[in-house]
Amino acid sequence: MQREDIVKRLLAIENEQKKRRGNGALAAYNTGRKKHKKQLAFHKCKKRNRWVFGGNRSGKTECGAVEAVWMLRGIHPYRKNRKDVFGWAVSLSQQVQRDVAQSKILKYLPPSWIVDITMLSGRKDAPAGGVIDQIKIKNVFGGISTLGFKSCDQGREKFQGSSLDFVWFDEEPPKDIYEECVMRVMDKRGDIFGTMTPLKGETFIYNEIYLNRRNNPEVWSEFVSWEDNPYLSRKEIALMAASMDDATLDARRYGKFSLGTGLVYPEFDRAVHVIPPFDVPPDWQANISIDPGLNNPLSAHWYAVDFDGNIYVVAEHFAAGKDIDYHADCIRDISRRIGWKTDLKGRLSALIDSAAKQRTLASVKSVAELFSEKGILVNANVNKDVFSGICRVKEYLKRGNGLPDIYIFENCVNMISEFMGYRWAEGDSPVKKDDHCMDELRYFVMSRPKPKEEERTEGALMQDKMRRIRRLNVKLGRR
Repeated sequence: MQREDIVKRLLAIENEQKKRRGNGALAAYNTGRKKHKKQLAFHKCKKRNRWVFGGNRSGKTECGAVEAVWMLRGIHPYRKNRKDVFGWAVSLSQQVQRDVAQSKILKYLPPSWIVDITMLSGRKDAPAGGVIDQIKIKNVFGGISTLGFKSCDQGREKFQGSSLDFVWFDEEPPKDIYEECVMRVMDKRGDIFGTMTPLKGETFIYNEIYLNRRNNPEVWSEFVSWEDNPYLSRKEIALMAASMDDATLDARRYGKFSLGTGLVYPEFDRAVHVIPPFDVPPDWQANISIDPGLNNPLSAHWYAVDFDGNIYVVAEHFAAGKDIDYHADCIRDISRRIGWKTDLKGRLSALIDSAAKQRTLASVKSVAELFSEKGILVNANVNKDVFSGICRVKEYLKRGNGLPDIYIFENCVNMISEFMGYRWAEGDSPVKKDDHCMDELRYFVMSRPKPKEEERTEGALMQDKMRRIRRLNVKLGRR
């Protein structure tokens, strides 16, 4: 390469560096040695309803602001970009808007990209000190994008009418405003994303987003803690933690929902225990377990166990308000589809709640008898000791304890949801609600031999060596 070519390349690099420095905080976002992996996971996710539950200073608001700026400018590195983007940033009040969402947007939005600012109060030449109504932004595709700022204290009526490309919720909104904003992005197949500290407990966000009770395939969420933020030092984390009690720490440090009572299975980690489905070898097939219900949901899952004792929950049937004929047909259909084992007469076997043996005044046959007539031989002799069953499940959930683990296929959405929401009532009993999957999981786990840590066995060479040492000790008069 000639000297002149080298000089030209160096000048081009310097110009690009100057250009990027001109973009300030946005150009430096998640570049360099330190990267916030949870922020990048949020940006890379292709779902249309994404939420980050994080503590204070976890970096959650930063990723919401950057996501909005990328979309408005048309430079999102992980999504298809558009021109003339119209989005909203929604805060709880105008004061919170000014101090948080608006401040973060202005931090990541270079002034050279701004076409115009409309103020509700304050001066447009010093927007940080006032309350912004709208910002017009140059889009790289040639159009003009618009970001409108909204506050929940304006009421639902102020959120009607517009057709939007995205809505960013900075903190949890009231349900009616959330539902209105979902309608606003439907026409353009736009995005909803939220960044919040879950301080209000079991709200609609807990049920619809975190637990995803409706099994919406477009919903995605993650927790972000102080430890996930690479820009917080351990000393700073320790100082902040020392000033808070345990209940406050759950929300402020880990971004966890404050429910007043603890989760039964805090060991459950969706990122670890939920896995993509795969073809289970026939030798792994163990049993089906059923928690029966008519008006209440009937829960049935198919369990496999590998040669190391690890449990896999591989299929699910979950439905309410149906009769035994319906449930039996579904269980047989799923079993045929996944190639589940039968006896020589083509009958399935399953575990079931012992209450299934009882006959009621409304029926001359028990639930167990009805299943048997449909070719499903149920064993109602299950161990229903709740506390012992929970302890056994916890052994499978813990990692690195030398015992087998448990994995749930991602298509078993109701079991995953119950794992995430199953919590203690007063004393040693869980809340008796949304626990059908948890009950029949215990029936299966308690039917297995109690897992034992592998005993360290000596090989033949070591055994011979130890025998020789003992003989030598005898000759020398040692014990």
